[in-house]
Amino acid sequence: MTVQLGIPALRPVLTNYQGTAPDPRPRELPPALLDRFGRQASDMRLSVTDKCNLRCTYCMPAEGLQWLPNKAVMTAGEIERIVSLGVERLGVRELRITGGEPLVRPDLVDIIAALRQRHPSLPISMTTNGVGLEKKAKSLKAAGLTRVNVSLDSLHEETFTQLTRRPFLGQVLAGVEAARAVGLGPVKINAVLMRGINDHGAPGLLAWALERNFELRFIEQMPLDAQRGWTEREMITALEIRTLLSADFVLDRDRRQRDGAPAERFEVRRRNGATSEASGPVLGTVGIIASVSEPFCADCRRTRITAEGKVMSCLFSRDEFDLLGPLRTGAHDDELVRRWQDAMWMKPRAHGMDQTGLGTEEFVQPNRSMSAIGG
Repeated sequence: MTVQLGIPALRPVLTNYQGTAPDPRPRELPPALLDRFGRQASDMRLSVTDKCNLRCTYCMPAEGLQWLPNKAVMTAGEIERIVSLGVERLGVRELRITGGEPLVRPDLVDIIAALRQRHPSLPISMTTNGVGLEKKAKSLKAAGLTRVNVSLDSLHEETFTQLTRRPFLGQVLAGVEAARAVGLGPVKINAVLMRGINDHGAPGLLAWALERNFELRFIEQMPLDAQRGWTEREMITALEIRTLLSADFVLDRDRRQRDGAPAERFEVRRRNGATSEASGPVLGTVGIIASVSEPFCADCRRTRITAEGKVMSCLFSRDEFDLLGPLRTGAHDDELVRRWQDAMWMKPRAHGMDQTGLGTEEFVQPNRSMSAIGG
């Protein structure tokens, strides 16, 4: 549901809001993206396209999805304006470019160059599936991209093709190496484990990442697939992931502050044979993003903008708040800022609700799939 926010405050919204109406936002708040639970969003995830060149089984059907028409997607100039409002007016301190697959957008390098010119010190990262990254890594680095997260669920050709429905593993691996070579690091690898498909490969994937000094993140499968086939029973939990990795490694919780990061980090050492003791030095770290079984919503610091310029305050939110429509009809920056603040004030406590629990009867899967939201 798209909700049109108006000025002043939230009065036009509440008649359309489904669920318990939130407390009205105070008329005056600091220049930040605050919500009614005291969280402040400073990490902006911005989708530049809903299109993707893979068909991952946990994301979309084999035939793909109906893409947005080009005119509905934010232009480079509109992206720059919205990002600048976030950085200059609302306390955004980090930007992640997402999709769909960002690399399929022809003007991606120009977008990043424009953002870097306006915001010289802003960390700008990108989540990508790595297809085409080898050819663009150098120009992306030159344009001002800071680093990349690459989605890679398996190192085995057949398994990769089964999961993505595309035979592009070689391209992805070449893209990862190209990113490292040009300095788009630390390179982070995102992996989703699917029961009976690639779960057995988890220790090998971690060994590969550690050898190359990549930071691997295992992500619990979430109910954000377009086919709506997710079940909690079939999902591999964070506890199971730790158990799988313990076959070869000993994991110790990283003592550093998590500081709003979605991944819980662990120091990794080799297991000493069949014992439970570690052998040798710390090899690196691994992260586990347990959005379902061990949610971290209480310290969420993210605000999301979809490819067509809508604010999603929560990854699982069923409500969206339009910025692009008003922007295109001449809205002043002050109005856009107010709309964005109003949208984030309504952010639910967790999982699109005011209670935690993706496996509860109260949970309703959002209309959009992950590719249409932007991670």
